[in-house]
Amino acid sequence: MTNAFTALDLEHSQSLRLKTLVRLRWLAIVGQSATVLIVAYGMDFALPVGLCFALIACSAWLNLFLTVRYPATQRLTPPAAFGILTFDALQLAGLLFMTGGLTNPFSLLMTVPVVISATSLPLRMTMLLGGLAVAMAALLAFFHLPLPWYDDTVLAIPFIYVAGMFLAVSSSIAFTAVYAFRVAEEARLLANALAATELVLQREQHLSALDGLAAAAAHELGTPLATIALVAREMEKSLGTDEKYGEDVVLLRSQSERCREILKRLTSLSTESEEHLARLPLTSLIEEVTAPHRDFGVSITLAPGERIGAEPVGQRNPGVIYGLGNLVENAVDFARSTVTIRWWWDADTVGISVVDDGDGFRPEILDRIGEPYMSSRQGSEAGGGLGLGLFIAKTLLERSGATLRFRNSAALGEGAVAEIEWTREQFLRRMPAAGGSLDAA
Repeated sequence: MTNAFTALDLEHSQSLRLKTLVRLRWLAIVGQSATVLIVAYGMDFALPVGLCFALIACSAWLNLFLTVRYPATQRLTPPAAFGILTFDALQLAGLLFMTGGLTNPFSLLMTVPVVISATSLPLRMTMLLGGLAVAMAALLAFFHLPLPWYDDTVLAIPFIYVAGMFLAVSSSIAFTAVYAFRVAEEARLLANALAATELVLQREQHLSALDGLAAAAAHELGTPLATIALVAREMEKSLGTDEKYGEDVVLLRSQSERCREILKRLTSLSTESEEHLARLPLTSLIEEVTAPHRDFGVSITLAPGERIGAEPVGQRNPGVIYGLGNLVENAVDFARSTVTIRWWWDADTVGISVVDDGDGFRPEILDRIGEPYMSSRQGSEAGGGLGLGLFIAKTLLERSGATLRFRNSAALGEGAVAEIEWTREQFLRRMPAAGGSLDAA
């Protein structure tokens, strides 16, 4: 479910809003018009004003057409957005052709369509648009009308300057496009990972709420069942030993009493166990997160460490249970034969470590473990890579106040180590509800 959700959400996150492009183009139209007017009439430079405004009018006409034809909330498919950005790049190249080519200081604006593409379109389309922009810059280095200047003065631009401008434009396109793409991609992945984490939290919260729902159902059913039992008793008194309906009425009353007893036990179970379920000793927490992973051919060894003072008893938190369970599951996936769970506590801290006897984490990505969609071990391994699941686990545990550390063990026969540590105060306090916001995470 998570993978399907992420794929759909990622595709949606790459859809550029038409309104955004329209507004940016209006801004460009105003800027281009003002520049042409200032250069032609304010500075009195020779400039093909009519041709320039013809190209600017093409942008304005396209904006008006898109505004009338489509609603403001329209999201463009990647090919449609690519076509519009290609038009913008060609229109700008046309203006530069009539105003000096790469000798025009505004030639650096050729990076703008590529940067917009990098933030919202697939990498393949961004590379294609970037290649087109570089090709147009190369043509403008050789083919262009003279740079507007005073009539009685010849402005000679050395070719080495033009070559430098070409390198500057090309490197700007490459650098800004790569940077914008990486930043936008990381933001999309983080948003999708947090959304998936919210889904996991909601699921865990729903499971934790089953006890309360059972109690509510028992309470709601109690009144109609009491009425049924009362009517059944009255019918039994009235019918007495009636041969036709007497036994049926007795059976009806007995079954209604049985239903009331079941609901009573259900309500009693919910009420009596509420405190027990709400509070969870550390050793019980360890047992609960390891139990589902004991039947996969890997031995799970529990090894209590130093314990000073009374055992900490924290609030039951579905997010913490899920996060620890995910760490144990990953350790089982990558272990050769044994996973060791250690825990300890003292007056100040409460800690848990999950150790497997596998190959450990690769050194080059050890510092990046916990980032969304980061595979932390070789993809050829039987367990696969750690990515979104570990990010979710890390996020949930950190929301509870825990500090996580990942390292490779120096002990013989041990591989990866995941250490989780709380201050004792954080472990004992009531942790945030599973449905809380993840913005702070």
